[in-house]
Amino acid sequence: MKKDWLLYLQLFWTFLKIGPITFGGGYAMIPLIEREVVAKRKWVKMGEVSDMFALAGTAPGAIAVNAATFIGHKVAGVRGAIVAMVGVLLPTFLLVLLLNLIFLTLKGNPHVAAAFQGIRAAVVALIAYAAIKIAKTSILDKSTFVLMVAMVVMMVVFHWHPIVVIVSGALLGIMLVKVKELLHISVPHNSKQPKKKESYIEEPEEKMSS
Repeated sequence: MKKDWLLYLQLFWTFLKIGPITFGGGYAMIPLIEREVVAKRKWVKMGEVSDMFALAGTAPGAIAVNAATFIGHKVAGVRGAIVAMVGVLLPTFLLVLLLNLIFLTLKGNPHVAAAFQGIRAAVVALIAYAAIKIAKTSILDKSTFVLMVAMVVMMVVFHWHPIVVIVSGALLGIMLVKVKELLHISVPHNSKQPKKKESYIEEPEEKMSS
């Protein structure tokens, strides 16, 4: 029981640290999740984080909260999901209260406006870094790369709704897998699938009986 509470405390503290950098809709938190949850705690793998963010983007609500809930549930079940969700929400809740109290006095301040310009640029950098990290575990071959480019074009040129893009990606992914299976083409499920190594160690020959 003591170990369970220790795990809940670690989950809460981890997402309490992640919460304040959930600018940009939540994707900016991916670099810190990679460092705290994947590398440091080793609770989940980076590929699982990519899947969880994909699910978080399809579910209603803020991506940061959804992702924290998914990861918390993966690590420690329902209680872990609640603890992680509270941890990621608490800093934002307190910051919004604080900003609401001082907003009127800071409104129009040139220093504050300049600071927010820098913050916006930093958020873009964080989201770009997150996109690169997710791409490494999500773009597995040429077909998934083409699919990614097609979805970007649909959003930029034709202004498709994100839900339509996600559903279309899921359906096209299923179709690609089925076509590859019919053509007997191997379907990669992990960008870092270990290759089978051939054994060069020869079996010892049986000694001839004298």
